[in-house]
Formats: sequence, C-alpha cells, structure tokens
Amino acid sequence: MNRENFKKKIDQLWKNLITTIDQINRSENDIILKSEEILMETDMAIRHLKDILKQYQFSDWSDEIYFFKHTKPQFIAVYVYYSKVLAIESSRPYADPQALKSYYQNERSNLLYFYNEQKEFISYYRRKSTYLDKKYFVRFKFDFKLKLSPELYSYDEGFSTSHDHIVSQILANDLLDQYLTNKIDSKDSQQSSIAHIQHLEWTAPKVALIELLYSLHQTKCFNGGHSDLAEIFRWAENALHINLGNYHKTLGEIRLRKTDRTKFLSLLIQNMDQFLNDLDV
Repeated sequence: MNRENFKKKIDQLWKNLITTIDQINRSENDIILKSEEILMETDMAIRHLKDILKQYQFSDWSDEIYFFKHTKPQFIAVYVYYSKVLAIESSRPYADPQALKSYYQNERSNLLYFYNEQKEFISYYRRKSTYLDKKYFVRFKFDFKLKLSPELYSYDEGFSTSHDHIVSQILANDLLDQYLTNKIDSKDSQQSSIAHIQHLEWTAPKVALIELLYSLHQTKCFNGGHSDLAEIFRWAENALHINLGNYHKTLGEIRLRKTDRTKFLSLLIQNMDQFLNDLDV
C-alpha cells in the first residue's frame, strides 16, 4: 500500500466514525447507552486502523511520527473520552441539582492529577515542540529515563510508541473538561444571560434548512471543503438556536421524494430570479 492510499483509507475511516458518533448522539437514548454504543463503534474503528497499519510500511521517521503523534491519538482519544463519560454518568448519584454540581466539580478536579503528573510532556505537546519526537513517537525506541505511561508494559509494540497514548489522554481530558464544565454551569443562568439578545430565527421548515446545509457541504462552501458535515450542522444549530434532529434520517426522506427532490433549492432559485426580474422593470 502506498502512502496516498494509506492516508485515504484512514481519512475515510475517521469520517465514517465521526458520522456514526454524530448519528448515535442524535438518538433518543440516554448518555449511558449512547456511550456504550459509541465505544463499540470506536473499538471496531481502532481495530480497522490497526489492520490498515499492518499493510503499510512507513517511508521515513517523519511519516511514522505523524501517525503516532496525530493520527492514532485522535481515534484513541474518542475511546478514552467516552469511557470516562460512561464511568462518570453510570456512577452519578440521584441527587438534587446542587449535589450533582458538586459531583461534577469533583470529577473535574480529578483531571488536575493527570495535568500535574504529565505537565512536562503536556507543555512539550501544546507548544508543538519536535526535538524529542523520535523518542516519543517512534516505535521500539523507549527511553526509560523519560517519564513513561504506566500502561506501557501491556502495549502492542507494533501499534504503540512510548507517548502516543498520553497524547490521546490529553485530547480526551480536554474534551472531558469541557463536558464537565457544561454540566457544572447552570442552564438557567446561561439562558437568562442571553434572553435579552435578539437573534435571527429560522421559521421555514427544518427540512428546508437541512436540504440547504447538505447542498452547501457538497459545494465545499466552508473552510475550503475541509469541514465535516457534523461540524456544519453543529454550527447552524448553535447560530440559529435550532435542533435539527436526526438530519441523516431526514436526508433519506428527501431522497424518497417523487418529484423535485431539491424543492427548497428550486424555490430559492425561483424567488431570486423573480427578485432580479422585478429590479429590471
């Protein structure tokens, strides 16, 4: 397998995983069931990633470093993050809001142990340093003078380096910190703080907006075509204060239309043409 095909396969694997996670998160299941389902899907993706790697030989050290510093950690981070969410939510007490707030605050405080324990490497990683990359992100080059992950003894040496798992933990804990922060913050206070601000409201059918967003994505209108579909929908939902639900299912309903499957886009063209014609009069 050449480098280009290797990258294409991994990019597609990542996109498929993100799309699947987004679909699961839009289901009506509770967070525990969602996390369990996402963990199963992520585990399969990681196994597939490992199989892809077995078919590829890195061309040089920089190629190998990039995989273990950036590519693999993003997959593992998803697994670590939802494992922690599952552990936190499955152990959550049935209590009043104030007690729950204290529970989440305590869980957030636990993150400080990791940040303190790995502060030197975290600083190295966040500063985008590279001078130790050959020790951190190349296989079979463990330097026992460095602080290593305690799980290192059980790693698959063909699929791991001394520090790629710590990168995954950094990414996962950053996500978890935001998750816990959202749980701690009062929704009532958030709503009251923005209640007086006027905002545009989407008053056309939701299916029309979904049709529009899919069209914009296919036309690569955001970030030069490098934005994920899920990112675009999250942006639209946040900007317009709307919940578009399971938009993947809605696309299936659009496909089943007997005539004019893109009727909202047709309506836009019709109205714009009419507007321009009126200006010409």
